[in-house]
Amino acid sequence: MKETGSFDAHPFEEAAALLKVLADPNRLRILDVLMAGTSCNGELNDRLGLPPNLLSHHLRTLHRAGLITSRRDALDGRWIYYSVNQAAVSRWQYWFGHFLDPARIRQRCLCGPEGQQLA
Repeated sequence: MKETGSFDAHPFEEAAALLKVLADPNRLRILDVLMAGTSCNGELNDRLGLPPNLLSHHLRTLHRAGLITSRRDALDGRWIYYSVNQAAVSRWQYWFGHFLDPARIRQRCLCGPEGQQLA
């Protein structure tokens, strides 16, 4: 982000890709559950009621977007634990907080005929 209040173009592309990932209500629900702490497939399935293949698809999408991480259980590798990627969430919270900050809104002259009439 630039100090002048405008944003570099590259983060816009990243933000658009992130918003596409988050545009699915099921992925938002999964992320919401994971914001409360680490969870496994079984618990996520019980809480969300999604078929296992659909849950796996959404988890994979969130993982590819960098929003969540996963690890296998140290004692039984069949268990996979999912967590929110705190660094990524913090980065996007900061970026969207600044992008959507109402303090950025400035009064400007209108560029059309109405603006010329007022000048």
